[in-house]
Amino acid sequence: MSYQEFPVRGRWAGLVEAAWTGSTPADDPGAVQPILPDGCMDIVWTGAELCVAGPDTAPHPHRRVPGRPACGLRFAPGRLPALLGVPAAGLRDRRVPLAELHPAIARATAGRLADADPDARTTLGVLADVVRALPATPLDPAVPALAALLGSAEVAGTSVAALADTVGWTPRTLHRHCLAAFGYGPAVLRRVLRFRRATDLLAAGVAPAEVAARAGYADQPHLSRELRALGGTSPRRFATATTATAAA
Repeated sequence: MSYQEFPVRGRWAGLVEAAWTGSTPADDPGAVQPILPDGCMDIVWTGAELCVAGPDTAPHPHRRVPGRPACGLRFAPGRLPALLGVPAAGLRDRRVPLAELHPAIARATAGRLADADPDARTTLGVLADVVRALPATPLDPAVPALAALLGSAEVAGTSVAALADTVGWTPRTLHRHCLAAFGYGPAVLRRVLRFRRATDLLAAGVAPAEVAARAGYADQPHLSRELRALGGTSPRRFATATTATAAA
């Protein structure tokens, strides 16, 4: 499988983390590729359907279709629900056709996506037009602040009550805001963002013991337990698989 990401600049920076394309050769028998939790949500053109990928709490099994390129826009944690006008909690662990959320936008875009060159960036341009057409309620400024706070290794052992006090809310208010913007409560969001830090470090070749310390885990066994729970693998096997994918 080939996979490529494109950096996002200008007014999209901070909203969209990356645009991406992926394809599986026509002679490839296809395989199930686990999509790991990262706190993000995507708008995806699968080559056959336009859908929204909600926030995951476990590896999502994605079956690659040989000969069918796909592409998408990966949004920074908490950003896409405000554009969709839909709480993230209702999309958690789901892949939802955009037609169920915004049928008029999906209908207006279907023909353009079907006719677009699936291997070209023009398809990503159509997805950008989809984003521009969304109703887009104003982003609560607390959302990026919460993502930065809960994504920090320094708060790894902090209680939810103390986190709520840091932002001037009650624990109930913090939980409500996190569910709406991220799809998780604060404890799960912190866990997912810590897991993402760890997988990024492992993919960069950092040793598991150092990853555990830098990502905010109590120790290396804690890292191993979380990687198995959220990624379905061990640190060593994850690093090996990442290296093999990069070399392919």
